[in-house]
Amino acid sequence: MRAIHDAAHTVRPVRIAILAAMISLLAACGGGSSSSSGGSTATPPGGVNLQVVSFGDSLSDVGTYAPIASAVGGGRFTTNPGQVWDQDVAQYYGGSLSAAFTIDIGHQLSAQGGFGYAEGGSTVATPANMYDFLSDVIGNVEMPVNQQVSSYLNAHGSFNSNQLVLVWAGANDVLRAGLLPAAAPTVQTAASTLAQLVGQIVQNGATHVVVVNVPNIGLSPKGIASSDGGANLTQLSQLFNADLNTALQTNGLQGKVIQIDAYTWVDQIIANYQANGFTVANTAQACDPTKTPDDTALLCSPATYVAANADQTYMFADDLHPTTHLHALFAQYVEQQIARSGLGH
Repeated sequence: MRAIHDAAHTVRPVRIAILAAMISLLAACGGGSSSSSGGSTATPPGGVNLQVVSFGDSLSDVGTYAPIASAVGGGRFTTNPGQVWDQDVAQYYGGSLSAAFTIDIGHQLSAQGGFGYAEGGSTVATPANMYDFLSDVIGNVEMPVNQQVSSYLNAHGSFNSNQLVLVWAGANDVLRAGLLPAAAPTVQTAASTLAQLVGQIVQNGATHVVVVNVPNIGLSPKGIASSDGGANLTQLSQLFNADLNTALQTNGLQGKVIQIDAYTWVDQIIANYQANGFTVANTAQACDPTKTPDDTALLCSPATYVAANADQTYMFADDLHPTTHLHALFAQYVEQQIARSGLGH
């Protein structure tokens, strides 16, 4: 979810370590992977066995770039080795979630059979080569969500009633749109396009679809550190969400999906961060910028935490991505909203 930073002198040796370890890692990691499944016949905590399929960006990426990032203890855009929210949700419904594609040494994506299609850096529909996202580490390979959905349908044909389809995208469209008012059309187009993709998912057989709106990016550490204190990012987040809501309604989808209001939820967690087990809110990050390569959560590990338990006491891993604890809380919230819809408990 973040543009690449110029590498600090303190992390260049670590980047070299990534490149040096890649060949051996590919031998160990690039071969096979398990796909998510409906789980065992035993009743899971969620009360119903469901196979989770996930589309989106780095907020939901379960390990697309792990074959490279694991060289320094990274792998997901959080406080590694912690999980991200959709992995937690998959386990709650009796399954697991692994990456649909992973990167190789040649900066190419290869299919792995998993159902975690979300990829860090992805927009709703803009091609990867339009932006410079960690390109020296992963290249320009990330699939936008429209391609993720197409890849799933090409491989599997349709969705089914035993699946829970999770869709969370749009944050990168907001981040890259620029300043209002010129940025408005970009964000509005992304929101309406995402609604169309949700419609495609429903039309192809999905009966349990969760659609998450964009959180208040203006309240991320990146937002509050910006020159306007995050005002532009907040307004763009609101614009995206309003247009997404309108488009879902216009397309007759609101009654067919479970909408999750991440924007309001994150705002409330920040306002009550201590009551939710955090000691640091949105003012700092758990991954030390001077130790974490490229200052990205993808390459964050316990060795680069600012404190031993930062994955539990901080809200943000880097300047945009949630920590393990925040991901776990969000997964619980999503599970509660799904139960309210009448599915499981």
